[in-house]
Parts: sequence; C-alpha cells; structure tokens
Amino acid sequence: MKYTFSISILVFVFFILSCGDKDKTNSESKKPIADDYSAKLDSLILTTNPRKFNGIVLITQNGETRYSKEYGFSDFEKKTPISLNDNFRIQSNSKQITAALILKEVESGNIKLENPIREYLPDLNQSWADTVTVNQLLNMSSGVVGIEEPLAFKAGTGFHYSNPAYGLLGKILEKTTGKKYTEIANTLFKKIGMKNTYCYVPNKTNSQLSNGYWISNDTIEVVDFKNLNFSQESWSNFVPAGGIISNAHDLNIWDTKLHNGEILKPETYELMVNSKVVDSDYTFSDKDSNYGYGVNINENEPYKYIGHAGRGIGFVNLKFYMPEKQLDVIILENTYNRDIDIVYYFEKEIRKIVLNSSLVE
Repeated sequence: MKYTFSISILVFVFFILSCGDKDKTNSESKKPIADDYSAKLDSLILTTNPRKFNGIVLITQNGETRYSKEYGFSDFEKKTPISLNDNFRIQSNSKQITAALILKEVESGNIKLENPIREYLPDLNQSWADTVTVNQLLNMSSGVVGIEEPLAFKAGTGFHYSNPAYGLLGKILEKTTGKKYTEIANTLFKKIGMKNTYCYVPNKTNSQLSNGYWISNDTIEVVDFKNLNFSQESWSNFVPAGGIISNAHDLNIWDTKLHNGEILKPETYELMVNSKVVDSDYTFSDKDSNYGYGVNINENEPYKYIGHAGRGIGFVNLKFYMPEKQLDVIILENTYNRDIDIVYYFEKEIRKIVLNSSLVE
C-alpha cells in the first residue's frame, strides 16, 4: 500500500509538470508578433513627396487585424473622411473574380480550359478564335489586343496584358450559364458574405462608393463617369476586367476564402496560382513575377505571395496574400496621379515595408 501511494504521488506530480510544460509551449507559440512595421507605415503615409496618400490600408494575419489606417477624404469637396467601410473601384482586381467564376464552371464540367474559345463563342468573327484557348485568355498568353484586331503574337507564345481577353471570358460565362455576368458575380458575392461588393451599374445609385479623383501637379478633379464615354456594350465588356466595386472588409473575406479552399476545389485553385507565364509587373514585385489566372504570383521572396494591382477611373489599389503566413495586405486609394511614375508609389513602398517586417518571419 505504501509503495502504491508513493507511485501515485509521483505520477500526479509528473502530470502537473507536464501540463506546465505544455502550457508554456502553447504560451510561447502564441507570443505576439513584434511590431516593427506600424511606425514605418504611419510615417510613410504622412509623407507628401512625391505625392500624397489618400485611402486605406488593412493588414490581417490569421484572421486578426495587424494594421489599419484611414487617411484622407472620400469626398474632397465635402471634406468627408475616408473610411474602411467605403467602397472603391477595384479595377483590375476584378480579374481574379472572373477567373474564379470560370474555374467554378470548369469544376462543373461546363468549360474546358484547353478548348478554343470558338467552342463557346461561335459567332466571334476573328479567325484566332479557333486557336486561342480559355487558358490563354486567363493567363494573358493569348495575344488578344482587341476584338477586331490581329493577335500580338501566336497564341501561347508570349505575354500581353489584355482587358479585352477578360471581356471575352465574361462572354464565355454568359454563354455557358445562360445568365448575365453581373448576376453570376453578384450571386457569388452574396453566397460568401461579401455584402458590399457588386458589379458597377452606370446611371444607378452605387452604395457608399467613394468619389474617384484625377490628380495632375497640384490640381485635383473629380472623375465624372458619364464623361468617360462608355456605351452599354463597352461597359458590359469591361466589367469582368475592371468593373467591380468592393471595400477592404469584403476583399479580406475574398482573399481569406479564396486562398483557404472555400471558393474553389484544391486542384482548380492550384491551376489559378501556379504559372510559368512571366509578367514584369514591378508594382507587385521588384523582380519578374508570373501571371496565373487573374493573379500575379511571386516566388522570389522567402514565402510565395499572390495578388494583383489595379488602377483607373480615379482609383489605385494593390492587394496580396501570403498563404504560408495567412497574411493579407489590402491598399485602396481613390486618387489617381496622372504621373505614371508615381501612380503606384505608396503601394510599392507599403509592400516593401511589409515584406521586410516581422509579419513574414
């Protein structure tokens, strides 16, 4: 009895010590990330040379906000402060949404990536519709310059960034589903909880959309969409390439769900984010990146990151996601500087600060 009691005590003590070690390990693993980036980002955003920042920055990691900033105005005339809840034109970040919609049809068996686009658009007059594939439209290797123009190169042999290519992808979606692109996209947004995201509709009220502004030297001018001379058809063709409205919170939902298997199956997601098509986009990366399906892909850093930049109609943006670190960076501005050399100035500098911070260690 005496020995049994002693052994019981030893087992109990060992159990307590083991729990303590486990708690210590858990505590160490949950240690907060050292913040070596907030002060740098704050200082950057306050600079006025070579231009001013006017917009929002949202950085999340593992579902927690690491940094958020609202700076400037959504309406300069009324001096309305800009907000994380404000909507922005996301411009070319619309492309990854179109790509995901195509891939969902691929999953359903309604579209095959290697099929010539003539299979889905039989009325397209151009002879290149017999050789250009859906895959090539998605990764910008089609050579499509314009619907009525010859290809820039033999399909599949180069890279040419093309809004018309994504307009064609929108038409393919409409042909295969029997629905309008706007209906298809808006249905997905609703399904995944993007309550403030939608396809822009001209001449209608567009909820909480910030004004967009052109900036030239020291002058600032609000963009009047009506003066951009879009016809109903030309805008319809542009929406899949750059016509979607969203805000920081919704884009965070999109990035989190897209890169964590809640929108696409693993095999189709892998097709989207892996590519050998080279794109020299130095907003997204300081080196050449690859262009997948509506996304740029950077393999040069210690960790792979995926995203896109966008600009136009008074708006500029950049967002990227690092799957291995569950890190999401969203930068949205509602001012567009006509000096092309500095239009993405803050987007590039913010990217550099983040990628050289403790967030990616």
